Amino acid sequence: MSETETHDIAAGLSEVRARIAAACREAGRDPASVALIAVSKTFGADAIAPAIAAGQRVFGENRVQETRAKWPAIRAHHPDLSLHLIGPLQSNKAKDAVALFDAIHSVDRPSLCEALAKEIQKQGRSPLLFAQINTGAEPQKAGILPEDADAFLRSCTADYGLTISGLMCIPPFDEAPAPHFALTAKIAARNGLKLLSMGMSTDFEAAIAFGATHVRVGSAIFGTRPQH
Repeated sequence: MSETETHDIAAGLSEVRARIAAACREAGRDPASVALIAVSKTFGADAIAPAIAAGQRVFGENRVQETRAKWPAIRAHHPDLSLHLIGPLQSNKAKDAVALFDAIHSVDRPSLCEALAKEIQKQGRSPLLFAQINTGAEPQKAGILPEDADAFLRSCTADYGLTISGLMCIPPFDEAPAPHFALTAKIAARNGLKLLSMGMSTDFEAAIAFGATHVRVGSAIFGTRPQH
């Protein structure tokens, strides 16, 4: 029996929802103001089905290719599901990304802006767009540096006609996440952006305290991720 089969996904989902509600109460926020993105990357339809049955409607994936192979069949049965791309996006995958996803969290460079603008116009689809901020200035990680964020956000609109609705960040693994959430929220506020994609299984309560509107939770729902 696989790890997925022995893990109670509905119970994991219920616990995460309760934690979100508690964090919202603590922050004086309405739990309805936080969207839970169930990160289903590397999990198959057998793991996703119980989450859908338990009422989960928003899912996150890291790769265009995996999404293209896995999700069309699931969505044929559940057309009300919303799919978010939370991993880095290559410009040459923009066409598939715009066709597959309802939100893209990793807008981070001019070439990608250009590719997305072209596909959004061509396909007549307008996924929700988040700019990714590399708050820890980590060389191995995608994202705009905080000091370049304001100019990049202006350019998204002025040069490419894109509507950026929010910001996304992934704090460094070995640092306290709170300062990174605070910095992302500050950049969003001064640019008039309402949405904040912040917080994962281990730190989403802290992210909610700093105004996260979207939390990306995988292992706390689905259990240990299969190794591919």
